[in-house]
Amino acid sequence: MAPLRAGLIGLGRMGKAIAARLKGQGVELHAWNRSLTKARELDVLVSDTPASLISKADHIILSLYDSAAVREVLTMRHGVLSADLKGKTIIDTTTNHWNDVLSFHSILTERGANYLEAPILGSVVPAMTGCLTMLVSGEEPPYKAALPIIEQLCSDIFFLKEPGLATRMKLLNNLLLGSVMASIAEAVSLSEKAGLDRAAALDIFSKGAGASAVLDAKREKVLKDDYGAHFKCSLMYRDLHNLQDMARTLKTPLFTAGIVKELFALTLSKGWGEEDFSAVFKAVKNL
Repeated sequence: MAPLRAGLIGLGRMGKAIAARLKGQGVELHAWNRSLTKARELDVLVSDTPASLISKADHIILSLYDSAAVREVLTMRHGVLSADLKGKTIIDTTTNHWNDVLSFHSILTERGANYLEAPILGSVVPAMTGCLTMLVSGEEPPYKAALPIIEQLCSDIFFLKEPGLATRMKLLNNLLLGSVMASIAEAVSLSEKAGLDRAAALDIFSKGAGASAVLDAKREKVLKDDYGAHFKCSLMYRDLHNLQDMARTLKTPLFTAGIVKELFALTLSKGWGEEDFSAVFKAVKNL
């Protein structure tokens, strides 16, 4: 049986983790990144342009910063839209704006491509071990055809079908992610001020109401004040802002998101936007 073949556009932290995982699973991987030097640092087959990459694989993964980056990769000179897209499937793992992603469905479908809106839950470590969760919106036949690639990256996959729904659910998931982290930060900070050792507070919360995947993942970062980024404060702020924008359009109040978003705004004002979102602990502690 021929090896699986895929393309990958975007080699940021998550893109690199995706590349490492796919290569480790024996996938023949073609990649493009704006900085070709970064692409050549990896053991992948490097394409000079997004258009040339499209010709080398039927399944192309996008791992980009935001919707503006996706639109640029689509429309730039020698971008995705300049290639022959008939029969190609674009698997877009970017956390897009909930409205922009609808236009990507339209644009790529009109050009003959299959577009799978496929934001992921999880960060670099689960990406490298194939333990991501993916939410997918799009047509079912291309989704099923893409599963051999997707299953190399994900332990859990939710097929939501309706365009836009996967992105809306990703933003709502990040409301929970940011809210739980902010609550942990506030509880630990107040515990220290009340006279309890930080490690002891974390131990107690991990056995009580604070027990969660978030605390498990971020305990050591808070304990050691180590905020090397897995998921940046700036990205959490962006996602919560987009979620508020969605709620405004739906004419629905959104109470928790506003408070949590402003806590992450505080991390940006302190110059910590590029640090892991667990750095909200520093913002709360130093109030």
